[in-house]
Amino acid sequence: MNDKRCYELRIYTAGEGKLDALNARFRNHTLKLFEKHGMTSMGYWLPANNPERKLYYVLSYPNREFRNAAFKAFGADPEWQTVFKESEKDGRLAIKVESQFLHTLDFSPKLPAKSARQPRAFELRTYYASPGNLARLQNRFRQHTVKLFEKHKMTNIAYWELDPDQKGADNTLIYLMAYPNEMARKASWDSFRTDPAWQAAREASEKEAGGALTLKEKGVISVPLVPTDYSPLV
Repeated sequence: MNDKRCYELRIYTAGEGKLDALNARFRNHTLKLFEKHGMTSMGYWLPANNPERKLYYVLSYPNREFRNAAFKAFGADPEWQTVFKESEKDGRLAIKVESQFLHTLDFSPKLPAKSARQPRAFELRTYYASPGNLARLQNRFRQHTVKLFEKHKMTNIAYWELDPDQKGADNTLIYLMAYPNEMARKASWDSFRTDPAWQAAREASEKEAGGALTLKEKGVISVPLVPTDYSPLV
């Protein structure tokens, strides 16, 4: 896939008791204003287990320069300023905002033009490669893992690496998956892990590298996600 767009993963932490209001602001105002300023909303999700009141979303733009100009125009938009002021009259809705700039890898599938008819279970997975092994990790996905995911009825949505100026760009792989439901997600992973083809691919890649391709401690972070009712991708 030859996708040159700039992607941005944004993670908001809502204030205590403010997550519903934050979602309402996105639902009723923010998405339309993003579209007005040329920003493309890919999807919006809440963690399946969400004690920290997180909201995850992904935007895309033609490039970083466009992104910066679009956000500047969005922030200065009188409609947004009115919405923001009104929505925060009783306190901040988002007490923390995290952002990472990404670009798709060559084996990332073409993003669907239309979303699924029924809401699915999603999962955002972040892999931290062991020193010097990011290229090997990507190659294992390219040659084996993506196809094996399909075999086990997982839907590959997108595979990203961080832009070179982002912290962790030398060892981070991020990807998004979808499943019919949470039960199917667990069943697919169980069958994938016991697949002899996966076990052989893993063994061969680790033999070549002289060890695991991901860090031993917290090398893989999984966040099961549920799409919001206003997410374009469900």
